[in-house]
Amino acid sequence: MTTARTRPSTGTPNRTRRPKRRPIGLHSNGMLMTPEEFDRRTDFDDRYSYELIHGVLIVSPPPGASERGPSDILAHLLLDYMDRHPEGHRLDGTLPEQMIAGAENRRRADRVLWIGLGRAPDPDKDTPTIAIEIVSNRRRDRARDYDEKRREYLAAGIREYWIIDRFRRTMTVYSKEPGESVEVVVKEGETYSSPLLPGFELPLAKIFGVADRWSASKRANQPVETTPAPEQPGQGNVDLPPERG
Repeated sequence: MTTARTRPSTGTPNRTRRPKRRPIGLHSNGMLMTPEEFDRRTDFDDRYSYELIHGVLIVSPPPGASERGPSDILAHLLLDYMDRHPEGHRLDGTLPEQMIAGAENRRRADRVLWIGLGRAPDPDKDTPTIAIEIVSNRRRDRARDYDEKRREYLAAGIREYWIIDRFRRTMTVYSKEPGESVEVVVKEGETYSSPLLPGFELPLAKIFGVADRWSASKRANQPVETTPAPEQPGQGNVDLPPERG
């Protein structure tokens, strides 16, 4: 008679591994999410920008050079004011691509400023004093910047909202006064001075000049579409490397 042998139990139960959660990325565009869920997530693919609009996750490409360039020169002017001007201590800090939390939505501003704190800002807790958007050429983004974000930013406690529009060649400034919001339109050849930053001057033509240079550079480097030449004998089904854009 043959006796079956069994392996002694180790006392350790089998554990089923949970599938690893996929990071938030381009594939997540359109995902339904609550503000609390959005705030808890930290696994965002940093190649993209993220906003939560009415419970829907919006995934966008990062800003182009025509938006980043003006933001960079604006940062240079602000930091120069902070370091050199007698009133520069009023500016506590500035950051690009900063999240602004509203009651329902999570918006990303192109640049924000904190003023009057007297200390280094906490980006996760301190509401910015000024929010800045640099308008892109997409129609839906223009409507969002001029209407939706204006309402939400002022309701969140933003004291001034600047919209830099290189297509209209203007900067529109919205500020919230008791009982109403005030609109000021600054033209290309003019300089804007905010009462929140005494002595700071923003020459709008300088901002637009930077945007124009980046835009011209992009157009100059775009590949020119040409009609492909007819195939020569023996060249059929040959994969050629793509041209660099």
